[in-house]
Amino acid sequence: MSTLKNKFGFGATPTRTVAGTKFVVPDYPNISDDDYRAAFAEAMAEQLAGIAAIVADPEPPSVKLLADIEATGLYLTRVGEAFFTLKSADTNAARDAIDEDISPALAKHTDAIALNRGLYDKLVELQNRAAAGEVTLDEQDAWLLSEQIRHHRRAGIDLAPAEQERLRAINEELATMGAKFSTIIVKGRGAACIRIDDVAELDGLSDEQLAACKLAAETRGWPGWALELVNTTQQPLLASLNNRATREKLFKASVGRSVTGDTDVRPLMLQTVALRSEKAKLLGFPTYAEYVADDGCAKTTATFMPLLRRVATAAVANAKKEAVALQAELETYEPGATLEAWDWQWLAEKQRAKMLNLDNATLSAYFPFEQVLEQGVFAAANALYGITFERIDVPGYTADCRAYLVRDFDGSDLALALFDPYARASKEGGAWMTGIVDQSTLFDTLTVVTNNCNQPKPAPGRPSLMTWREVETLFHEFGHDLHGILTHVKYPSTAGTATPTDFVEYPSQVNEIWGWLPELIEKYARHFETGEALPQHYIDALSASRHFGEGYASAEIYQATYLDQMWHQLPRELLPETPDDIEDWERKVLEDAGLYFPLVPPRYKSTYFSHIWGVGYAANYYAYMWSEVMDADTANWFMENGGLRRELGQRFRDCILSHGGSGDVMVYYRELLGHDPDPIHLIRRRGLE
Repeated sequence: MSTLKNKFGFGATPTRTVAGTKFVVPDYPNISDDDYRAAFAEAMAEQLAGIAAIVADPEPPSVKLLADIEATGLYLTRVGEAFFTLKSADTNAARDAIDEDISPALAKHTDAIALNRGLYDKLVELQNRAAAGEVTLDEQDAWLLSEQIRHHRRAGIDLAPAEQERLRAINEELATMGAKFSTIIVKGRGAACIRIDDVAELDGLSDEQLAACKLAAETRGWPGWALELVNTTQQPLLASLNNRATREKLFKASVGRSVTGDTDVRPLMLQTVALRSEKAKLLGFPTYAEYVADDGCAKTTATFMPLLRRVATAAVANAKKEAVALQAELETYEPGATLEAWDWQWLAEKQRAKMLNLDNATLSAYFPFEQVLEQGVFAAANALYGITFERIDVPGYTADCRAYLVRDFDGSDLALALFDPYARASKEGGAWMTGIVDQSTLFDTLTVVTNNCNQPKPAPGRPSLMTWREVETLFHEFGHDLHGILTHVKYPSTAGTATPTDFVEYPSQVNEIWGWLPELIEKYARHFETGEALPQHYIDALSASRHFGEGYASAEIYQATYLDQMWHQLPRELLPETPDDIEDWERKVLEDAGLYFPLVPPRYKSTYFSHIWGVGYAANYYAYMWSEVMDADTANWFMENGGLRRELGQRFRDCILSHGGSGDVMVYYRELLGHDPDPIHLIRRRGLE
């Protein structure tokens, strides 16, 4: 056992364990950047040697073959999960370089296994032996075997040698470009950060927001204040900034990022989409979108495109109605002014405050991060699943990490959850969950998951106050964590969120509904200074505002979804020819679909749409909509049967969460609800009937 391997939690006495438990975590404080590079090389060599030994074994394959294959990749998986968790949360030049070097190496490594004919033949032989009654497989064995064979075929195992070589080259190039995009997009967002010297330009921001802006400037060595960008088009501070010129400056910085100098990602985008198209055709699919859909629950783009067009056009129509009301609102502040995209959030907030006596600044004071997490997110999980959370001292992958030991209803250890809540210049935008250690009964491992947010880091002694949207996001991302925490499977490769992408967002979106429950809001919404509970009239107003601005919220998401599909469905001749053509192309495809509305731009414009260029959602952003169909259907089931009830949570756990990806997820869905997903509940939720 190498010393290096021991740092990642392998061996009889792994370096980092949680006292009194079976939890093992990477020894982050003592793993250098050079260690990651060396560990990747060592782990890939170990796996290839293990695969070679499996292929060379002359004995007829038994069910042990599946366990042996899984075992070969345990070290590499652990290294990858440890590194990419750290890199996305706190990158530096060395980690960027490792990513750009290792991503194509990993693609080459993956192809070496996926295109290994001897390994594929072993799997097919095992399947034939099982069909003949010579080998007994349980349900998880049979599913994993069929999926491995399918993945070999999707990877090109049946292609001619020359085509396989071209496919290998494409995969390496795509991996290289994806890593570069992820690096550049963080730099582009940082380069677009706005320096503010006159505090008058920040009129409308709360004391906490101003303190966060001051801290952001200090970390850059600037005097004054800094307006940092999040990864979406609209920026949270736009709802509070009273200075229209500052709003315009912030909005234009957002939509104009990543198109100049060394942060210009557009050439990478065009190269990427061309290679993806070529890959799909090599593998027998007319478009990359069809190749992706075939791997999900949808199976074809024809399954979801009619629904996308239906809800998207209805959402834009609703947004146009909202714009009329906002224009009238603007007139009360600036007679004769014309509504612009950078005015929308500010005016919507003013309108909501008038209609419902509710504003973001008032609400945020009741939503300190730790309080929402422990008294809201954790409380809902406890009520549904009986699990408990204990804060423990375990160093994580950043200095801001905090750790919670998760125990099951019977008191047994269940999972370790690490939270990294604060924004930093070296961190990717948005919020996300990752796994560091995957649960497996075969290898007797327990889950270690992460939860990553981009809350403003507060001044010492102050809390990080959340907007309502950030509260929703925390519930959402913890839904992903629950998928990992409550999984109970044999094979680690099928644990937790290892499901089709158009299913993986489903449990997380279901978890959002608990944040809206008035009885739970009463517990987690308490003023950070006085401890006073959020007054009932605010809770009532919050519930009444649930569908306020739904046209905007739906339109921006569905526009982005449509752009993703057009990038990956349209033939080459209908895509942009040069980087400078991209903006006009975006406008044209949205206009042709009746979705163009400049006051409501897509949630992500193509140039900072990291989901589809660097994060693995290419041609798959529809997954949020498709998952929301199932989510709305399931939310209706929960609420019709009493809501936050222990027995309902147990059923959802037993039918959905515990299985991870160890079987056909749609079978699990039908087991829960007794029918296929019904889109009517999504349509009603979005106000699109």
